[in-house]
Amino acid sequence: MRFVPTSCLREGMVLGNNLLGKNGELVLAHDVTLTTDFIHRIKQLNYNGIYVEDAISRDLEIASIIDDRVKAKTVSCIKDVFICAEKTNTITKQKFTEMQNQIETIIDEILNNKSTMINMIDLKVFDDYTYFHSVNVAVLSIVLGVSMGLKKQALSDLGIGAILHDIGKIFISKQILCKNGMLTDDEFGAIKKHSQYGYDYIKKEFNMSHSARLGILDHHEKYEGGGYPNSSIGDEISLFGRIISIADVYDAMTSDRSYRKAIIPSEVIEYIMGNSETIFDPELVDIFIKKIAPYPTGTCVELSNGLTGIVIENYENYCMRPKIRIYKDKKKDIEMYDINLADKDFLNVTITKVVDLSLT
Repeated sequence: MRFVPTSCLREGMVLGNNLLGKNGELVLAHDVTLTTDFIHRIKQLNYNGIYVEDAISRDLEIASIIDDRVKAKTVSCIKDVFICAEKTNTITKQKFTEMQNQIETIIDEILNNKSTMINMIDLKVFDDYTYFHSVNVAVLSIVLGVSMGLKKQALSDLGIGAILHDIGKIFISKQILCKNGMLTDDEFGAIKKHSQYGYDYIKKEFNMSHSARLGILDHHEKYEGGGYPNSSIGDEISLFGRIISIADVYDAMTSDRSYRKAIIPSEVIEYIMGNSETIFDPELVDIFIKKIAPYPTGTCVELSNGLTGIVIENYENYCMRPKIRIYKDKKKDIEMYDINLADKDFLNVTITKVVDLSLT
């Protein structure tokens, strides 16, 4: 199967996996053929895209980092936490425990995931961005932590800090948070307080590890300085803060927002690599780009030789040079064949852009 943005959906496409609603309910089942009504329903739900199955992608299995139902339950759980905190200025012990249990489940799933690289094109519900984002940042942070060899308790602390990294935003005006246009200096100044607010709130309300709280406090610090709230530099920034910073930026940039469309993973990876040592810890960047595929399996791409195809496999040490299934080479009169951009015979061929292949 392959990922197709919602704007590119067409009648006759076949759904590649079950599509769940924001509460974990089944919206459309695997193998359903899309109709105009189904496409309209998907757009109403504000999904950024879906997985479809067709001739070129039928044998591709794109496994989620974590089970879709685990993710849906975790999104629902963190949503309850945020709403409870906003309404009552506190979080019940029950809801906090449920959230901790979900983090433990996510850790177990990631530890059991044998994939060498993570193919992360996420099916987000735009209306619930904050909650999906919180869960994704936790997942990505845990993936980084596992790759670094952190012990399970440290992974648990990291996951809790990551999923609550934006909890301080409950103290920021909704008018500022939801503003579509450019923020004024005063409005941005208010936004910049959310990490300190979150740290202070969690420290007051819960017996959470110091390292988890520091992850919340430091996730907007910059490696060379100039970040907030303390303009810390290098190792002055907590390890969890440095990890969450990368996960936060990656997921935010690859998500649809009210003021811009999602940026493709390869461009975001290049942004993170380009800001290694300035915004991000270079050692963590090196680990991150070996785990998160710039061109996730199922991505349709155009090559510098004019051919188009679909990414079918990624490699840790050659993250920008995956294996590609070429679709229709008119010069060779071949319908489909595979090439590996990491092979010496194809070192002069590069991916030039991500495209949509209309194969129905």
